Amino acid sequence: MKKPVITVFGGSGFLGRHLVNRLAGAGYLVRAAVRDTEAALFLRIMGEPGQIVPWPADITRPEQVAAAVDGADMVVNLVGILFESGRQGFADVHLSGAETVAVQARAAGVKRLVHVSAIGCDDDATSKYGRSKAAGAKAVTAAFPGATIVRPSVIFGPEDNFFNLFAGLSRLTWILPVFGCPLWPRIKLFPEGGLVDVDLYGDGGTRMQPVYAGDVAEAISVILADPVTTGRTYDLGGPTVYSFKALMELLLSITGRKRFLAPVPFGIAEILAWFLEFWPKPMLTRDQLQSLKRDNVVGGENPGFKDLGIDPVAAEAILPTYLHRFRTPVRQEFYEA
Repeated sequence: MKKPVITVFGGSGFLGRHLVNRLAGAGYLVRAAVRDTEAALFLRIMGEPGQIVPWPADITRPEQVAAAVDGADMVVNLVGILFESGRQGFADVHLSGAETVAVQARAAGVKRLVHVSAIGCDDDATSKYGRSKAAGAKAVTAAFPGATIVRPSVIFGPEDNFFNLFAGLSRLTWILPVFGCPLWPRIKLFPEGGLVDVDLYGDGGTRMQPVYAGDVAEAISVILADPVTTGRTYDLGGPTVYSFKALMELLLSITGRKRFLAPVPFGIAEILAWFLEFWPKPMLTRDQLQSLKRDNVVGGENPGFKDLGIDPVAAEAILPTYLHRFRTPVRQEFYEA
């Protein structure tokens, strides 16, 4: 029996490697469509010889996309960018590129298309990232009516750009930011058991519902195997909602470091972001800050993990497996016997 062929755009990326591994385990033939095939060669060891093929494709090039989906039974588009750089703009990748994948997939007779967007990406999003993602999802469903849209919250895992960033920052500085705190501290006089209570953090900043990359990959695998999921939108969030402050506290408890959590109102953060976004790989941009002004949590109007029969794993169970390298070195004493 001929094995189904799946083309995964962005197959060598953070989420892509988790998905390719699962698809190979399920017996699919996988084309990992990427711009740099040399950098994707590590994927081949995840399957049998010839089962996973790095395939040259840039989603902004229709002819390359057409070649990548030709003969494929299913297509998954994971490609996205967190900041604009050079010729890679949000509209080029999230809108035009996503539409190109959908158009070429339909023209090639592909049976299923899964497009990965993100929670908080709506027409009225305050960030260009969010608006371009929303426009891309609309263009995909218009070009390929049966497409399934997957919208995860902040994704974490060994190669993530969130926990690794702040854990690395904790090595360099005694301060970690908490974005979204009130501009002025809230002071309570004569609280119970004291004379004064100063609240620097308010609600703790932006709320997030981090989701493990392996769980998102598993969700996509289930979606591809179940025709009932055709044409639906799935919002995927982890089992716990955290404030930004709670996430920084969790990170510090795992790495065993003590750092001051600095409350950073959005007004001050915008000044910092203006400088940071000029770095070759920005730590923070003003557009990302706009995204942070909205909570990134599952709303409940769309189906999610429960509808796919998946119980998402808690961040506390996964983070120690890769953040251990950021732990404070333990001094060891050696004694002669």
